[in-house]
Amino acid sequence: MKKIPSIFCWSGGKDSSYALNKVLKEDVYEIKYLLSTFNGTYNRLSMHGVREELIQAQADNIGIPLLKIYVHEASNTEYEKQMNEMLLYVKAKGIDTVLYGDILLEDLRFYREEKMKQQGMKCVFPIWKMNTAWLVNDFVAKGFKSYTCCINDGYLDQTWVGRLIDENFIGELPSTVDPCGEHGEFHTFCFAGPIFKKEIKIVVGEKTYKPIPIKTVDRPTPNKDAGTEGFWFADILFQ
Repeated sequence: MKKIPSIFCWSGGKDSSYALNKVLKEDVYEIKYLLSTFNGTYNRLSMHGVREELIQAQADNIGIPLLKIYVHEASNTEYEKQMNEMLLYVKAKGIDTVLYGDILLEDLRFYREEKMKQQGMKCVFPIWKMNTAWLVNDFVAKGFKSYTCCINDGYLDQTWVGRLIDENFIGELPSTVDPCGEHGEFHTFCFAGPIFKKEIKIVVGEKTYKPIPIKTVDRPTPNKDAGTEGFWFADILFQ
C-alpha cells in the first residue's frame, strides 16, 4: 500500500517523540517534514523555550527535514498567517495530512481540525486518548530520554525543571499532575530514543523564571484556575 505523504507538527518533547515513533513503526504515513514554530526574536521553540539549534539537531538525527515557522509578535493572528502560508507550501508538494502528538485536550484538537479544514487538509492524532500513565511509562521503557524544559508553577515548583523523565520522576509526580503533563503542567525536550540515530549530548544550563503574561500560539491563556503565576525554564545546551 502506498504511504500517505504527511507533515508532523514537532514540539521536540516526549509526546511528539512517542507519537512519531508509533507512526514510523506503523508505516502508514510517509513523514516528509517535521514542522516547528519558533519565537523569531529569541530563536527558541514557542512555549517550550528550547533553542532552535537543538530542534534542528533532533531533525537531523531523526533524518527528516525540518520546516520552521517564525512568530515575532507571539500572537494567534501572526501564527495563523504564517501557518497558512506554510500549509500552502506543503500542499503544493502534494501533502494534505498533518500529524500531531496531542493526547487529551478536546479544545486543542477542535482548534487544529477547524484550521486544517479551512485549508482542505486532514489531521491525524496517533496517540489520541491513550492512557497517559501507561504512555509515559512505556516512553521510558522504550529507551527514550527527555528533560523537563518548562514547568507551570501552578502545578509544580522549580525543583521539577531540568529533571530527567524516569521512574523516579513519574513516581514522585503529585496526583494533581497528568503523567504526561497534558494540561500544560510541564514540557520536555527529548534527546535519545529509538527514533534517533544517536543520543544528542546535552546538559541542563541556567534555570529562569518568567511570570505571566506569556502569549502562546496554541493555548492563548495559561491555566489560571491552577493558580499559575508563571513558568520555570531550563536552558538546554549542547554538551
